Amino acid sequence: MNQLRAQDYPVLDADVARLSAFIRDHIGIDGHYAFHLPDPGGNHRPLRDLDSADDD
Repeated sequence: MNQLRAQDYPVLDADVARLSAFIRDHIGIDGHYAFHLPDPGGNHRPLRDLDSADDD
């Protein structure tokens, strides 16, 4: 906002009051969400095999 004002761009205080710091790039126009999560690097245990005879 200050950078825009320094460049003589008209920034209204009423508009600034409605600004939000939330990022909405992950919400598509069709309502689907896309999250790009970092790879945990194999730190998770393997999923349980339901067909296995082992009961933990």
